[in-house]
Amino acid sequence: MKKSFTREGLEKLKKRLAFLEKTKRKEVADELKAAASFGDLSENSAYEEAKHEQNMLETEISKIREAIKNAEVVEMDKDSKLVQIGSRIVVETSDGKEEFEIVGGTESDPFAGKISCDSPLGKALIGKKEGESTAVQTPSGEKSYKIVKINE
Repeated sequence: MKKSFTREGLEKLKKRLAFLEKTKRKEVADELKAAASFGDLSENSAYEEAKHEQNMLETEISKIREAIKNAEVVEMDKDSKLVQIGSRIVVETSDGKEEFEIVGGTESDPFAGKISCDSPLGKALIGKKEGESTAVQTPSGEKSYKIVKINE
């Protein structure tokens, strides 16, 4: 299944994969080798911990490779006046103004203002234009968002 990415998001993912494969994998292998040198592996908690870290690392590498393999870079239509992947938008809510960037699903980072196009908020905003409002169901109830500005 294809996953949408901004060009920036895909490049960031590729850099993460390169780091994990070239740097982190060697670090974990060195930890595993050091832990194995402690002796009896059946009662060696450091070895078990290093093996667990190695499994987690290989799982993450596998997931990133799969995401890259199925990546679809979404280019913004600079002439569009609608919210799309890559748009930076300012919205107004009952809590005040907020700024977001709409990004591909795996690029989201709400603390950095990057909202997934696959999230309820992202889905509600995609395709809307300045001045339009939309309601989104949140854990604390329905919340209204009015699009104040779209910056491509």
